[in-house]
Amino acid sequence: MVEILLEEAPAGEALCCPVPCAPSAGPEVAAVETRGLGVTHAGRPLLRHVDLRVEDRSVLALVGPSGAGKTTLLSCLNRMVELAPRLRREGEVLLFGDSIARYSADSVRRQVGMLFQQPVIFPGTIGENVLFGLRHAALVPRRRFPERLERALGEAALWDEVKDRLREPAARLSVGQQQRLCLARALAIEPRVLLLDEPTSALDPRSTEAIEERIREIAKSRAIVLVTHSLGQARRVADSLACIDRRDGPGGPAGELFECGPCRERLERPQSRELARFLESERA
Repeated sequence: MVEILLEEAPAGEALCCPVPCAPSAGPEVAAVETRGLGVTHAGRPLLRHVDLRVEDRSVLALVGPSGAGKTTLLSCLNRMVELAPRLRREGEVLLFGDSIARYSADSVRRQVGMLFQQPVIFPGTIGENVLFGLRHAALVPRRRFPERLERALGEAALWDEVKDRLREPAARLSVGQQQRLCLARALAIEPRVLLLDEPTSALDPRSTEAIEERIREIAKSRAIVLVTHSLGQARRVADSLACIDRRDGPGGPAGELFECGPCRERLERPQSRELARFLESERA
């Protein structure tokens, strides 16, 4: 069934240019690091002085109240913030010790995939959705599309459910399956870092469990930054936890990083009033 997708692939055997941010330095180099990261909108601060470190092959849960800037922070890590008018980023973002400013936005986004709160399904078939990024960026020869397709759907725990339905419209899948399809699409380009913005908030418990199982498995080979409001989810899947909350400062209130450390330790013994307040509000 997979072979039919080769006929739909674009002609040519073009490969992408060498990818940036390869982890050539020692193991002490973080997968993601921000230094003095700030974001303003028309001069009004949204984030201020965020210094964050995400280790490779680990899950960092990013928590904090709504409006604190968690999604804005995620969008800085793969340069999506540049797509929003009047937003300006300050400071540095490093991937494996290399500044993302040295590379094109497309190159960075091939290294840093993203999964949103609601499934974003493209028009077309299940197979076409998974292969979208590969075709757009010409990352591998088209003869390797079937291999990448099966691998990505397998990593997303969806292959067995759709392997005989690859030509069916993706819109026919359930919401939980659609979110795993979006995960497969992100994994197909083999990013080094995966950003997850509340990926299970719209899912039922069974689909949530499936996504969480995938997160732990995927983290064996990638760094993951997970925005979540679920303390149980953070406890189940995260290695470390960071809290962002708003604080007054020059230009007005903005999101700041108040603490970061081992997940279970921070959930049981928060070191800041901001995290303690957030934990109390979520447990209420």
